[in-house]
Amino acid sequence: MKIIAEYLWIDGNEPTRQLRSKTKVVDLDRDPLDAIGVEDFPEWGFDGSSTGQAPGGDSDRKLMPVVVVPDPVRNEGDSFLVLCEVYYPDGRPHETNARAKLRAILDGGADKAEAWVGIEQEYTLFKGSAPLGFGSERRFPAPQGPYYCGVGADEVYGREIVEDHLRACLEAGLNICGVNAEVMPGQWEFQVGGPDSDPLTTGDHLWIARWLLYRIGEEYGISATLDPKPVTGDWNGAGAHTNFSTAEMRADGGLEVIKAACDKIGTRIEEHLAVYGDGYQMRLTGRHETCRYDEFKWGVGDRTASIRIPAHVGTDGKGYLEDRRPCANACPYEISRVLLETILG
Repeated sequence: MKIIAEYLWIDGNEPTRQLRSKTKVVDLDRDPLDAIGVEDFPEWGFDGSSTGQAPGGDSDRKLMPVVVVPDPVRNEGDSFLVLCEVYYPDGRPHETNARAKLRAILDGGADKAEAWVGIEQEYTLFKGSAPLGFGSERRFPAPQGPYYCGVGADEVYGREIVEDHLRACLEAGLNICGVNAEVMPGQWEFQVGGPDSDPLTTGDHLWIARWLLYRIGEEYGISATLDPKPVTGDWNGAGAHTNFSTAEMRADGGLEVIKAACDKIGTRIEEHLAVYGDGYQMRLTGRHETCRYDEFKWGVGDRTASIRIPAHVGTDGKGYLEDRRPCANACPYEISRVLLETILG
């Protein structure tokens, strides 16, 4: 039987990586479909000179399938989303293949730490050149305040897209934990990962969830942007707050391990900011629930800190830390890689 596969990959666009995809019809010589796996999807190729991953004179690059989930957009039962890594024709991982770099860290021993990662993906819905809620009826919305987790047509914009996206992520089997309206009009957040979600799985699911968000937006003529500061002025930026823990942090006495990790992170500020998303200087200003990018502090229950230890973690004496610096456009593989490198050495 023939099945439809949408091959997804991350390009080499600078300074922010973007998603690409194309469709392949695959001949499957067996049934049932519920037993389908990565091995059922062949390697494929693409023109790397059009994605920032090759020169024109040597443009062939390979797509290596690594994750397969049901396609909730086509939703015919014979359609799948196939997340791929990018390789050179000779089998070497491409320099832009951040997933391969994270795999190398985990395979090198970091997996023994049993890290769990959860990422809070903020984004802003745009109609044309303005966020939803910044339309012509009201040239500029009232100051932010009532929009966060709000309800009502005068406070919430784009909920139908958010609901469709949530359903699509669940149908695809992604580890999505929840959604909420954010502080700025037209701004939303969904959460991926959490307990038992290792760094690779969280990264995989977040990239697929991003693709689904963009694809569903097409149906409405709405674009979702990961711009870390979509509107200048007294408006919140968009981040990818990252919740991170190891087995030691989650065990009794783990609070001291978390505090030690925070101190280690403070010694590698530049290394972290280098992969925390383009435009962090615009977002990490010391206002709007951020710490300045050129400062570093951590604290319990402190949303003005670089690293927040949740209040309940301080009470329980164990749990996880939240790095509040990653921007919405950061690569989840890179975030996990640099956290593992810093905390585990």
